[in-house]
Amino acid sequence: MWGQRLLAAILLGGQVLMHLLAGKIHRRNTLDQMAMVGPESLAIALLTASFVGMVFTIQVAREFINFGATTAVGGVLAIALARELAPVLTAVIVAGRVGSAFAAEIGTMRVTEQIDALYVLKTDPIDYLVIPRVLACCLMLPILTIMCLLTGLVGGLLIATSMYDISQTVFLDSVRNFLNVSDLASAAVKAFCFGGLIAVIGCSWGLTTTGGAKGVGQSTTTAVVTALMAIFISNFFLSWVMFQGTGSAVLEGF
Repeated sequence: MWGQRLLAAILLGGQVLMHLLAGKIHRRNTLDQMAMVGPESLAIALLTASFVGMVFTIQVAREFINFGATTAVGGVLAIALARELAPVLTAVIVAGRVGSAFAAEIGTMRVTEQIDALYVLKTDPIDYLVIPRVLACCLMLPILTIMCLLTGLVGGLLIATSMYDISQTVFLDSVRNFLNVSDLASAAVKAFCFGGLIAVIGCSWGLTTTGGAKGVGQSTTTAVVTALMAIFISNFFLSWVMFQGTGSAVLEGF
């Protein structure tokens, strides 16, 4: 059953691409979904990023100080946030909050025959329901990721200056030296891909829901788990494509 629904999600992704190429976009629905994905997820995403930045700094600073590499603390935090922590953690938060909402909402529409009503009204559910959610996730997740990156850096800066007496100037200079535009671009690309996966999986599991209220609950849970698996697996392949080979941003930053 899970394999069949996964195949349905892959087919739905292909349909979404075809419909987007045909220019079939519900602008009002897209704006409504962008408000849900972006501003309504902002507070929890920034709170999580700030504490992740602080915890990471605590773990890194104590070791780097022992090795006399105090000037690398800010740069290593920036690289870790840009390449992995910010896009992945933001995607996990959105998958839990937004992906589950997509599956529950569309699943409820399926079991209450509202999807069938759309067909009667000659409205394609993919155009009306799926594409606005996919666009919203793909557009808002990179913005959330960059904001989480900045918030994580601020949290790390507060810990570095207050607990380890690292100068603010030293910390920020390290960030500037280590962090490249390509790292920010990789964070945005990852977030864009994760957003598409979250939306397609959530919508697909909703559209294939059966079994009344119990089925809606099962679809919601399975959609979140599947989205998380997709995020982690795709993150490996994206990282392999972007960062394979030799070279060190840390050494270049000194």
